[in-house]
Amino acid sequence: MTVLADLELRPGRAGDGGPGVDQRATAALLACVARFGLSKTTLDDVAREAGCSRATLYRYFDGKAALVRRAVDVELERLTSRAVEAARACDALPDATVALVVTAARDLVAHGPLQFLLAHEPESILGQLAFGPGDRLLVRVGDAFAPAFDCWLDLADTRRAGDWIARVLRSYVLMPEPSIDLTDVAAARDFLGELVVPAFEPFRRNR
Repeated sequence: MTVLADLELRPGRAGDGGPGVDQRATAALLACVARFGLSKTTLDDVAREAGCSRATLYRYFDGKAALVRRAVDVELERLTSRAVEAARACDALPDATVALVVTAARDLVAHGPLQFLLAHEPESILGQLAFGPGDRLLVRVGDAFAPAFDCWLDLADTRRAGDWIARVLRSYVLMPEPSIDLTDVAAARDFLGELVVPAFEPFRRNR
């Protein structure tokens, strides 16, 4: 079964962190945010969810803000790694692009904390996705996506491609009702095949 055929048959979800306090704390924060939101989640809530004391959390994190930053880092690495893994299992650049975008879009749509914040506390997240902080985030995500293209593009061009895909996904996340369902393989293939993949072609090695 091909990677894209497999994506058509299953939604794909990422797993939780491991058993260490750091992993338990970040997973607990995400669980609490998905239920209560970021503003209402306290370190006491996180400690109860993680099965540890508040004092234990303070041995690992300076406070809630530090824990939030750590959770963002963990989630970015987890989600981008899953998407790149799906892309690298493909044999052709167009298929890899579709696999990357579909996997990432599905994980974003299914991401409970992110969707809660977009729906109920948009002020807590939109500033991080808009210009300025958002551009810095795009650089991180684009660089993380770049290895998905290294079979076909040179290093500088993989970063350009990764940045492009990061911008497509940011727009998708910020649209309340996207006109294109990027979680659907066929719809994503049509959209990316028309507007994104052709832009990569001039930079392909050994064209």
